[in-house]
Amino acid sequence: MLKNRCKQGKRGKWKNGKREINKIIGCCIEVHKELGPGFLESIYHKALEIKFIKESIPFESEKEIQIYYHKKLVDTHNLDFLIENEIILELKTVEEIHKKYYAQVRSYLKATEKEIGLLVNFTDFKLDVRRIEKVKNKG
Repeated sequence: MLKNRCKQGKRGKWKNGKREINKIIGCCIEVHKELGPGFLESIYHKALEIKFIKESIPFESEKEIQIYYHKKLVDTHNLDFLIENEIILELKTVEEIHKKYYAQVRSYLKATEKEIGLLVNFTDFKLDVRRIEKVKNKG
């Protein structure tokens, strides 16, 4: 797991994340523009690590999370990226984004108690970015 703990600067604690999300998406666009479509997910992953470090974006790569059922540890899973300890970034290199990928990110949000995830697909000539928010429980 690679950690990049850059200084947070003057902006302080996490707020709505709009600026951070735009910066993350911008990094993804630059990586996609430079490399183009067609590589394995691991190539884009490594390129984003380099880009995030260059842009001083704090992140954890392959962040291990614990999955619980009835307050008992079931297993662990690795997120592609946890950025600024708030945003989950899930990378894909698939022909199309299916519902199962949305469900995957929502499960990560639930397990980590985070609010926002980005699902990014590098396969097509145009980068496909989807923002996914944690489903609020009714009641």
